[in-house]
Formats: sequence, C-alpha cells, structure tokens
Amino acid sequence: MQLGAFSISLSVKNLAASQDFYEKLGFAVIGGDATQNWLILRNADEVTIGLFQGMFERNMLTFNPGWDRQCNNLASFADVREIQQRLQASGLKLDSQADAATSGPASIMLTDPDGNPVLIDQHR
Repeated sequence: MQLGAFSISLSVKNLAASQDFYEKLGFAVIGGDATQNWLILRNADEVTIGLFQGMFERNMLTFNPGWDRQCNNLASFADVREIQQRLQASGLKLDSQADAATSGPASIMLTDPDGNPVLIDQHR
C-alpha cells in the first residue's frame, strides 16, 4: 500500500532550541511557520522532520498521500479514504477517520502496537 511521503513529526518543548539543534545536524527549514510553533526541516533532500511545539503530546510517524519526498504533487495516488477502507478491512482500528463522503484534504490516525501514533494526512 502506497502511503505517500514519510516524515517524523516531533513534539518539541522549545521550537527555537530544536531548530538550532537540527540545523547543526545539517537540516534546513523548508516550510512551516515559527510564529505558529511549527517548522518542517529537510536534510539532503531525503529526510524530512516536522517540529511541533505544543500541538500534540507524542512524536508520531506521518505519511502524506499525494506527495513525493520533496512535497511535490503526484499525478496519481491512493486517496486517504481508500487507505482508510483498506486498513479497516484488514482489521486495524482507527483512532480518527476521514469522512468517506468527502474528497480532498483529510486525515486518519491510528496507533501502532507500541503506542506510537501514525498520522496519514492528505493535503490535496
């Protein structure tokens, strides 16, 4: 199943300190809004992380259907509602669901067996 672009979303205590730390590791800001307490950083066009201060409690795995690794739109992709249907058919319990009667941006959330949140977040 194609889930889209992958990143780690980190719940940080201090956005500026975390930004400084990850920039020293070679990451550069490619998106987000520090005034809204979130930034997206990338290292070597391969690894993407999100820094989020005060937005959620735990770090989470994030997938973005419809995007490649550089957040470019893909010509074709599995819609989050299709992914939702497949996951439910396989017996997985979702913590939040997309409205199957809609189209466009939507998200679903589930938790892995170790308690790690998994967000599948479609932006288009």
